[in-house]
Amino acid sequence: MPAPRKYPLELGERAVRMYRTAEPKPVIRRMAEDLCVHREALRGWIRQAGVDADERDDLLTTEEKDELAQLRRDLQAPGVFRSRRAVRRPVGAHKLGRFENQAGPFGGSPR
Repeated sequence: MPAPRKYPLELGERAVRMYRTAEPKPVIRRMAEDLCVHREALRGWIRQAGVDADERDDLLTTEEKDELAQLRRDLQAPGVFRSRRAVRRPVGAHKLGRFENQAGPFGGSPR
């Protein structure tokens, strides 16, 4: 479950719209104070809106971020191949006397 949002999505959209339509461009710090949001939150919303509008190409778009998150969730699903690190013996198993004479997860001698 994702963490709860500190600010509603509508507030971010409205703030970006206000920033883009203002002439001259307002100081982000002052505008953030007027909207009662943190200046870095406002700056992040403006940056992401620029990426989504193809004005910047140095960050992932919202659509690309969502796709990447979905791919990562799919890799976490049961039955998906795990790296060798994920199938190693439990920490402290050597102290319990287990796994001493068993082969490692990919054959060979245990480490």
